[in-house]
Amino acid sequence: MGDHETLTQCLERMKREGYAPVRRTEKPIFRETSKGPECIGSQCILEGRRIP
Repeated sequence: MGDHETLTQCLERMKREGYAPVRRTEKPIFRETSKGPECIGSQCILEGRRIP
């Protein structure tokens, strides 16, 4: 997914480019603070497979 792209927009773009989503993974984004690591967000990664 792009930085300022919604999930729906990403899925529509994948479909236009000839891909179907097969897996969605979310990874947490951490920032180091004086109290330890702090989760500040997450990154969504979509894996696609080419539609024949």
